[in-house]
Amino acid sequence: MASKQQIYKDHIPKHVAIIMDGNGRWAKQRGLDRSEGHRQGVESVRNVIQAALDLGISYLTLYTFSSENWNRPKDEIEALMNLLVWAIERETPDLMEKNVRLLCIEDQDSLPEVPRQRLKKCMEQTANNTALSVVLAISYSSRNEIVSAVKKISTEVKNGQLNVNDINEKLIPEYLTTRGIPDPDLLIRTGGELRISNFLLWQLSYSELYFTDVYWPDFGKEELEKAVLDYQMRERRFGKTSEQL
Repeated sequence: MASKQQIYKDHIPKHVAIIMDGNGRWAKQRGLDRSEGHRQGVESVRNVIQAALDLGISYLTLYTFSSENWNRPKDEIEALMNLLVWAIERETPDLMEKNVRLLCIEDQDSLPEVPRQRLKKCMEQTANNTALSVVLAISYSSRNEIVSAVKKISTEVKNGQLNVNDINEKLIPEYLTTRGIPDPDLLIRTGGELRISNFLLWQLSYSELYFTDVYWPDFGKEELEKAVLDYQMRERRFGKTSEQL
């Protein structure tokens, strides 16, 4: 069992990204509608936000809804959108109290009007909070993000605003939706799948990956601490040798 005593407070990942997977399977195992799995998943979000605050994590990015998820059954999408509105309205006062800032990456314009406006209002209310930044990836596609960045850069080169020789790996992040947000140190995927599902492809280049069979509704403080402990046992070399480090 993980404990705070085991965790090195001076070696906490600054940015943790999570692919929250397994809500539907969690519900199916219990004979419940998939929407109940998503509702329980919201409680896990609340618990993990508190755990991240306790650990001193600075950024927590949550893969909330991918662009591919729009292909799911219509009734499930409607339930997810309604749940998103409900969760944002319920959690905003708590985010303010805990000094948590809410951010969003990718295509907010594809969201229905009501959840888009609720999300915008919450981001505005929490904009000056500093304890933790919670980043929601909504209607997100990393491939689309990279294509969009290429188009923007190409346009600026064509218009003479940018020299092609200035394009490098430090410039490209300035054209991504995560501009101003550090790359994740640790990616966690729940639910037992071993893939990253079109999530932060550029940003995860040197992230540590942690996969767990635990479904997202059962993922909480103890599970996050286990992932952080596993992260702390690894040697991040960034292409160098152990001796160089």
